[in-house]
Amino acid sequence: MQTAAFDYDLPAPRIAQRPVEPRDAARLLVDRGDGRAPQHRTVADLPDLLAPGDLLVLNQTRVLPARLSLRKATGGRAEVLLLEPAGHDRDHEWRALVRPGRRLPTGTVLYPPDTTAPAVKVGEPCPDDGSVRAVTLLPREDEDDHQLMARLGTVPLPPYITQPLRDAERYQTIYANTPGSVAAPTAGLHLTHAVLDRCRQRGIDTAFVELVVGLGTFRPISTENVADHRMHRELYHVPAETLRACEQAERVVAVGTTTVRALESAAATGENAGRTELFIHRPYEFRVVDVVLTNFHQPRSSLLVMIDALVGPRWRDLYAVALRDGYRFLSFGDAMLVSTGGDGRERRERNAP
Repeated sequence: MQTAAFDYDLPAPRIAQRPVEPRDAARLLVDRGDGRAPQHRTVADLPDLLAPGDLLVLNQTRVLPARLSLRKATGGRAEVLLLEPAGHDRDHEWRALVRPGRRLPTGTVLYPPDTTAPAVKVGEPCPDDGSVRAVTLLPREDEDDHQLMARLGTVPLPPYITQPLRDAERYQTIYANTPGSVAAPTAGLHLTHAVLDRCRQRGIDTAFVELVVGLGTFRPISTENVADHRMHRELYHVPAETLRACEQAERVVAVGTTTVRALESAAATGENAGRTELFIHRPYEFRVVDVVLTNFHQPRSSLLVMIDALVGPRWRDLYAVALRDGYRFLSFGDAMLVSTGGDGRERRERNAP
């Protein structure tokens, strides 16, 4: 498939700059996959759109204050976006995106805007990805790396969101628990305690995974052919109890594409934790996931390609309906509920190790 097949016109006014309030007031385009016109609902209706025996799976990663606005010794501005620790045996060393990269040679020390205490030392480009740099954090004696981030960093909103966020917690899910990501699993931003409580009351259980959202999720496809795109590896963890719950569920409902990648990675590798570079595109047989709650994604993105693997070319009709009917797009936008179709339980039994 050509990457150009995943292009579409997204007018700037359709990109949501602020989340709706309350969270579950977000609109929800429901595609039943049976040829009928999609339904227009809200996320508050989700418990009524699912059925007893369904399992709602949530990515409980938490977004780090990973964007550091710094300066060079000469006063010039610099920015460091921390992606992930370099390894357990490399204290204070992280992989990061730095700007302006060409003006920050190896060995450059960066400082907070208002102090002379060093904060970051820029290292070499990473051998597996030259756009990513090794950086060393320089915390105070009384703090660790996460405390340095809490002191100097901000939550990194996507570049297409140009308005400041009044409350940084609005870019976290209500169940965010494990710090590690540099972007939110945005489909989960719509869920509220009331929605989850109503799901449980209807016999719809919840389970959790972790996928650390990084470059693999938000880096656009730059290759001409979709299959030539290389996903950046991201950490995932699917607890054993979540895997058991998936096996017993009538349908597995993944909240967001990151949850899909975590579940499908565990099924594909047989490992419930590790690093995944799974790139889901047609043709792909979903081993675990039956239904996906997901936002509307950017043109030419790996996330949109995943939706195409899920519903086929029908995604284009659904996006056309959403654009025509005033849905809001991207991270703070509205959502849709789509299905793989078929017998999910039978498929999971067939793909069981």
